[in-house]
Amino acid sequence: MGEYSKFIAKERRTVETPKSMVKEDRTCVFGTFNKEFEDMDILKLNHPTHAPNFLNKFKLTLWEATEVHFKEGVLLAVICDMGIFGKIMHVFFDKETKSVYCWDTNIKSKETKIAPNLINGSIAEAHAGETFIKYVNNFQDGKCELAGKHLGKCLITKPNKDKTAVAAIKENYGEASIEYSVKLERLSDPCIVSIPFDKKKPRPLYSQKDFFKATGSLTINGKTYTSDVDTVAVVDDHRGYYPRKAHYDWVTTMGRCEINGKKEYLAFNLTRNQSIDQDKYNENILWQVGKSSLLTPVTFTRSVESADFKDYSEWIVKDEHDMVNLKFKVYGINPMILHVDHLVRIDYYITFGELEGYLRDEDGNKYVLDGMMGMGEDKSLLL
Repeated sequence: MGEYSKFIAKERRTVETPKSMVKEDRTCVFGTFNKEFEDMDILKLNHPTHAPNFLNKFKLTLWEATEVHFKEGVLLAVICDMGIFGKIMHVFFDKETKSVYCWDTNIKSKETKIAPNLINGSIAEAHAGETFIKYVNNFQDGKCELAGKHLGKCLITKPNKDKTAVAAIKENYGEASIEYSVKLERLSDPCIVSIPFDKKKPRPLYSQKDFFKATGSLTINGKTYTSDVDTVAVVDDHRGYYPRKAHYDWVTTMGRCEINGKKEYLAFNLTRNQSIDQDKYNENILWQVGKSSLLTPVTFTRSVESADFKDYSEWIVKDEHDMVNLKFKVYGINPMILHVDHLVRIDYYITFGELEGYLRDEDGNKYVLDGMMGMGEDKSLLL
């Protein structure tokens, strides 16, 4: 065990994955697991929220999302089922112009197919005319395939010293297209967690995140980008019952950086959410080829609130033990705001930029991440 391992709670160490996420008493298993679940039907949970069981479907949020890092930009591809409606969403950050393109199409929940698990060719897909997204999951072999297309109305957010990102929503729509196909092969250990969000209710937040090598291409507005040796991806499969009032912060990177004089693949995931015990239940991890290191809980602070973003802000992400000491320099942002009287309030910001600072693994090895691509989310919900 390394010098920083003493800061990692035993609940963060992987255990053998049971067949089902739901126990015989219809409560959820919690902890950190070593492989994919076969049965992930958490609709079977008994009163995971304060609502009656027949409303479980409308309280459950499901998604499969992927971030693919090309040399020219970053793709975020999402299929989501929020019970009341589904969603196909694509976001692309252009590194040269620092512009963010967002295609966002709502569809019926019943038209959104979320894979029952991530093994044996299970499929997640949704279609809306020519627009579509499709995952073919073979995580038992460390593989995944992803293809998608989005046409038409697109929110294009550019750095602007005179207007906030929120103001851009009202006027920066245009027509644009994106199409892609990529194959993914796992580079490291998976990060599979089931996190309790309520001390009295079996309200789980499940997440599996994986670091992959990506091969394929992406075409945006007729311009094609092709994968190279640096092209990598992180897949995020996510299922959970969020509290009525919730907030999370998230930042990630993926790519290659210099480690001991050589260019090596590296990625991390850092999240702060409603976990009832941040030390025991979190999804903070550092990935390298064939191995990973757990990271301690982190906090996020911002120089500019996301709602007030114009052309630049800084997020400071740190822990209490000097394993994480990062500055996330945000150059581009995509705001998604939905306010319905006093019933629903969603403030969701997807951010892109560069990192400065370092991480340490459990052995104390220091990884300087200056200049690596950063991607993050700042999301608040009142449902």
